[in-house]
Amino acid sequence: MVVDTLDNLEKYTSLNPLFAQAIEYLKSTDLNTIETGTKVQLKGKDLVVNFAQTNPKTKEQAKLETHRDFIDIQIPLSGTEVMGYTPAKDCVPANAEYNAEKDITFFEGLAEDYIAVKPGMFAIFFPQDGHAPGISETGVKKVIVKVLA
Repeated sequence: MVVDTLDNLEKYTSLNPLFAQAIEYLKSTDLNTIETGTKVQLKGKDLVVNFAQTNPKTKEQAKLETHRDFIDIQIPLSGTEVMGYTPAKDCVPANAEYNAEKDITFFEGLAEDYIAVKPGMFAIFFPQDGHAPGISETGVKKVIVKVLA
């Protein structure tokens, strides 16, 4: 997991061959003007930018999740989003069912740690990172970039 400010996003280009294209799009686009529900395919299904609106959610309502095939770059736009984190190897139960179509496994229980990610910041979650996103009192407009791992 990586959490940093958008000013430093380009420093992470070398982490994945598709990051450079994702970062170029994020830096050159006024993200706040894109409508919620929009999906932009930058490189087929290997690199997709989703504009979403979360509903209000508590830590107890936020389920830990992991992805096998994709890395998430998550950027809150309209407010602070709290994101939970637990290493995937420590998520319980370890035998949770994987949904291959949506590339997601959900787990029970609360995350080990939580961090507030504010507008102007981002979080990157790799396949080894269990994460519980979307925690906020009012819901948050956000960008989720799905990058083939």
